[in-house]
Amino acid sequence: MTEPVDHPAARALAERHRLRIWEAIPWLLALGFFFAFPKHLGFGTELLVTVLFAISLDLVLGYAGIVTLGQAAFFGAGAYTVGILAKQGIWHEPITGLLLAALVAAAVGFGSGLVLLRTQGLTLLMLTLCTMALLEEAANLAHDYTGGFDGLDSLPIAPLFGRFEFNPLYPTTQYLYVLAVLFVCFVFVRMLVYSPFGQSLRGIRENMLRMHAVGAPVRGRLVLCYTLSAAIAGVAGGIWAQANAYVNLGTLGLDRAATVLIILVLGGHGRLYGAFIGAVAYISLSHFLARIYPTAWQLGLGLLLVVIALFARNGILGIAAALRRPAHRAAS
Repeated sequence: MTEPVDHPAARALAERHRLRIWEAIPWLLALGFFFAFPKHLGFGTELLVTVLFAISLDLVLGYAGIVTLGQAAFFGAGAYTVGILAKQGIWHEPITGLLLAALVAAAVGFGSGLVLLRTQGLTLLMLTLCTMALLEEAANLAHDYTGGFDGLDSLPIAPLFGRFEFNPLYPTTQYLYVLAVLFVCFVFVRMLVYSPFGQSLRGIRENMLRMHAVGAPVRGRLVLCYTLSAAIAGVAGGIWAQANAYVNLGTLGLDRAATVLIILVLGGHGRLYGAFIGAVAYISLSHFLARIYPTAWQLGLGLLLVVIALFARNGILGIAAALRRPAHRAAS
């Protein structure tokens, strides 16, 4: 019986995969927010949904290198799945409703991925944007089911586990529900990116031709990654619709797709926790700047993004990593 090879890459992977104490900090802060700011749980719920949506984009952009501007297509597909089923009186139960949202979004991701992922670069970027625009226009035209421009409001969402009501004025249930779903999805994505499948995605991102040369099923893995990312985005859209009891064309809009991309630029892509950092930074800065300069708050945010893009490799987490390197060198 041969012993496993102690390869440096294998040791590095095992080191990254190991849980660290600091990884509990975001979750402790999220729980602390629930008790410390009970009057701002609506804001907290929106923040957690944004983090989940950003994680879905990070899976395809940060790990597989698929540059897309159409992630909102899957967010909207999940949101409208929950909204239409609830409004038509077909399905009100929240957890299974999320599973249906993930299934529909995954189907959209799989079908579009089979076609779009034959392309790369600017062509792929534009096709993902066109896919999102087509879905948005389809939702607008299907007024009888989607409500068109007005959307679907007052969605009848059943109590969670038959006991906990969704109250828009006191979103206690929504906050804890979204936090639990975010945790489950995060654990799944974390296990995925550190698995052999996740390592193959990194290889495809770094050198697609080499992965083809070694016989890796590149296109199949990209389509699978795209489908899983779509499912997670669909969960984010579905839970957003459940938490707000509302869905409209904004869930399929370019603003939402661009915002989540900005969040990853701010926080850092390909690191999972960049979604947390970026979402907190973006939403907090937007809120703060909007209060100071209501008519020009986007100018300050734009200047910050320019500085980050020019001088901070891979966002805020990239800055933190760069600051740690001298300390590690000094210690060694």
